[in-house]
Amino acid sequence: MTLRFFALLGGVFGVLAAVMAYLITFGEYTHHFPDTRMPRKLALETALVTFAVFMLLALVAGVFLGWTAPD
Repeated sequence: MTLRFFALLGGVFGVLAAVMAYLITFGEYTHHFPDTRMPRKLALETALVTFAVFMLLALVAGVFLGWTAPD
């Protein structure tokens, strides 16, 4: 139960964080590149890494709290 809950939290907040990371990164990189192809690629990479980090941290927290929480 705990791991599923944290996976859900990681998914929801991971998507929100990824969208925000994409928008911020894309907005910043458009100032430095003449076309939008490269900023989109870099912003997408940043968003994917952000989502992965949020999911990983949420799953680690779920596993840790699953071990330490009383039944």
